[in-house]
This record gives sequence, C-alpha cells and structure tokens, in this order.
Amino acid sequence: MSRKCQVSGVGPITGNSISHAHNKTKRRFLPNIQKKKIWIQELNRFVTLKLSTSEIRNISKNGTAHIAKMIREGQIHVR
Repeated sequence: MSRKCQVSGVGPITGNSISHAHNKTKRRFLPNIQKKKIWIQELNRFVTLKLSTSEIRNISKNGTAHIAKMIREGQIHVR
C-alpha cells in the first residue's frame, strides 16, 4: 500500500532526525493517510479513497464535485 493521497498526491518526504547532541540521521516523514468511504452525489454512489486528513477537511468544506471530475477523467482509479 503506497502512502500517497489519491486526490492531492501528498506522499512521504525525507529529512533529518536530530539528537540532543545534534547528530543528524536520515528519516522519512509519512503523511497521515486514512481510508475513507465517501458518498459522491454526482456519481450517485459510494467511493472508497485513501486520503490525507487535510484533504478530508477540504472535501467536507468544498464538496465532492472535484473528486467526481477526477474519477470521470481517469485521474483517480476506483473499484
């Protein structure tokens, strides 16, 4: 399972862990990805997507029209 948001494309980024002695080691910062079942009015069905929590907030604020458009254009693959 890739840790990538299907709508916004947010994925892992890299950076450094810094100890108290200021030693730096590489690490990955993983996005907060959740599996969410959403009713899409335009398609008249439920769709299960892997979304970042920030994208879940955007969908609840702005609606699902943008997701329906992406599904119709084939940018999001759903089963």
